[in-house]
Amino acid sequence: MRVRGVAGPHRRAGVVSTAVTASLQETARTVAAGSTTATRLVEEALERLAATEPDIHAWVTVAADAAREQARRLDAGSHRGPLHGVPVGVKDIIDVAGLPTECGSPLRAGRVAGEDAWVVARLREAGAIVLGKTVTTEFAYFQPGPTRNPRDLTRTPGGSSSGSAAAVAAGVVPVAVGTQTAGSVIRPAAFCGVASYVPPVGALSYEGIHPMCPSLDTAGFFATTVEDLALVRAAVGGWSEVPAPRSDAPTLLLMRGDELGPVEPEMADALERAVTALRGDGARISDATLRLGPLEDDHVTVMEYEAAVSMRTELATSPDRLSDILREMLVKGAAVGEASWAAARARATAQRDLVTGLLGEADAILLPAAPGPAPEGLGATGKPTMSRPFQLMNLPAVAIPGMRTAAGVPLGVQLVGHPGREAGLLATAAWVQARLQE
Repeated sequence: MRVRGVAGPHRRAGVVSTAVTASLQETARTVAAGSTTATRLVEEALERLAATEPDIHAWVTVAADAAREQARRLDAGSHRGPLHGVPVGVKDIIDVAGLPTECGSPLRAGRVAGEDAWVVARLREAGAIVLGKTVTTEFAYFQPGPTRNPRDLTRTPGGSSSGSAAAVAAGVVPVAVGTQTAGSVIRPAAFCGVASYVPPVGALSYEGIHPMCPSLDTAGFFATTVEDLALVRAAVGGWSEVPAPRSDAPTLLLMRGDELGPVEPEMADALERAVTALRGDGARISDATLRLGPLEDDHVTVMEYEAAVSMRTELATSPDRLSDILREMLVKGAAVGEASWAAARARATAQRDLVTGLLGEADAILLPAAPGPAPEGLGATGKPTMSRPFQLMNLPAVAIPGMRTAAGVPLGVQLVGHPGREAGLLATAAWVQARLQE
């Protein structure tokens, strides 16, 4: 990790302390009221990073000096926007001007970005301060980086946005940016016990982000609460209003997840507890009559085909510098015909029409965010089975924390919504989160 201007940390064992820090919404209010400063927020973030990073390994580059300088400029000027002075982490496939974008691979070592990615520029316009770059799996695929789960250091934080999820879970930053092609924002949030949001593909510009699969790639966000995600989404999107939690009980369609793949007993139990709690507060929940399992294979087809196109140069010139799992995927993708890719996309479009039709009468689909809690060990990042069909259909999703196993390991549920109703999905998810906190 490159660190510039951070005091030496201490090492701890076991579970990293994840004491609750102020929410993003609360921080924004205190900054606007003059009760704190951007400089103080940055210093607090750097102190927390120094205390947790030896155990978690969430960061690949920390731009402490640049963050301090930006904070000084913000403190000396007028209020910049809704994220004024807020430190953020940025996944290391996303360009930040003056910092390396290495994509978790030696093939990108030393490559320094000349300008900010679109999403980073929008965060800065809203007043956010980039604290540094967070760890990604290799080219945002499945080969893990060094990051560990702050809730249990023996478990994976998920991937591919592993560092972003862990940085928020450890309380270093209130917001981090990730990307999702399969389940790379929803799954890490579930494993690390934080909230995350994935907008529909194309809702946010992908300019300045290393592409993998253009029809599947999207930027997303991590925060401690859904309300904080709503603030970030509104700020980046230029929305005139921040979606507030809805006041009335929603109508939800329930998928137990076993339609998509095996669900572990602890996750199945947590989902039933969630349904009971939500119904107790008036939510109308009915079983979804959806058969989306075949879309997982279609997602794999589209992902392999498009990844092989995007990374054909790397496969042709440096196959020995790619991990086995990535190289094998690219070789398989190179053998996928365009007709197979087009057929998979067509099936997804047909299913999307069916799902959005059902969502005309309901607010969201409720289902597990992952098959279970974060798996033990750091050699893999878990399975994205609960996200693949929805990412292929380009539907927005929110990971909602609050449930836990008997041993206290986080379990996340997710809501999937209509692509044209992002604000409504966030409002519904905030209502749900308020009722699932244990």
